[in-house]
Amino acid sequence: MTQAALTLQALPGVPEIEPGCDLAAVLLQAAALAGIDLAERDVLVVAQKIVSKAEGRYLDLSGVQPGAEAVTLAARTGKDPRFVEAVLRESRGVVRAARHVLITRHRLGFVMANAGIDRSNLPPGGAERVLLLPLDPDASARALREAIARRRGVQVGVVVSDSFGRPWRVGTTNVALGVAGLPAVVDQRGGRDRHGRTLETTQVALADAVAAAAGIAMGEAAESTPAVRVRGLHWSTAEGDGQALIRPEAEDLFQ
Repeated sequence: MTQAALTLQALPGVPEIEPGCDLAAVLLQAAALAGIDLAERDVLVVAQKIVSKAEGRYLDLSGVQPGAEAVTLAARTGKDPRFVEAVLRESRGVVRAARHVLITRHRLGFVMANAGIDRSNLPPGGAERVLLLPLDPDASARALREAIARRRGVQVGVVVSDSFGRPWRVGTTNVALGVAGLPAVVDQRGGRDRHGRTLETTQVALADAVAAAAGIAMGEAAESTPAVRVRGLHWSTAEGDGQALIRPEAEDLFQ
């Protein structure tokens, strides 16, 4: 899995993404206009937000009626009860609730703030609108990969990324929600280190590492570069998906 040289290049000129748009066509056009080609085993890291926008994952809070649990949590966190209700509907359970903080286990297993529901970088269309995660980020990654293969005849890896906070570190970093065409985790257990010792616990979160690197090129604010081409990444293990990165609840040491 040694990498000789990695290059990361953000795709400029990606327009505002509308529900139902052909995301593969939009990204390929942006790449072509910038003179950025896609080759076999390149990896395209795409921000979750544009995937959700293309899939129409908007929710209008004006039509949300909060239940009793949402009202109680809203009082504890200082959040809009309708927003809290939306978070609960997207979640399997609440992990932590404090002033201005609501951490839940998303219905897909991700432990994250507000079930990934966000208001930032949304186009005009009502102050009550929020954006949910894709229904199935792995399926979204596979569909984008397949569409690029049909149009360009190349098999690229695709990572759908989102920014996460960490309970033991300050700041956010990008992680992989959906993965297609590359391994999400490289399991090195049973291998040897440089001194011949057996590796007992080493599992490399490859897709998360790629997402984090791409996040530097992508930016987190008004950069308008929600896709990054990664070139030079090498792997030999089987392909995986984003679900492989989720630690089983029984092994969650922070519960």
